Amino acid sequence: MTSPLPVHHKAIDITAETCPMTFVRTRLALDTIQTGEILLVRLKGADPLANVPRAAADQGHDPLELLEQPDGSWLLVIQKG
Repeated sequence: MTSPLPVHHKAIDITAETCPMTFVRTRLALDTIQTGEILLVRLKGADPLANVPRAAADQGHDPLELLEQPDGSWLLVIQKG
């Protein structure tokens, strides 16, 4: 059983992507939501885990949580700044 997802306005899965496409996909998704809304990003691997939250923060967004999932992926919760 998977845990319920945090409240969000949009969700993307970038587990198959590699850097720098991980943040490109994240940024494009952020561009489609309003300031203050929540984007969920499913990601996997050391580079995306380190780079996507940092890059989002550098762009003025707020990485709120990083939640480990049972399948080994992570859910990054970003509030658009």
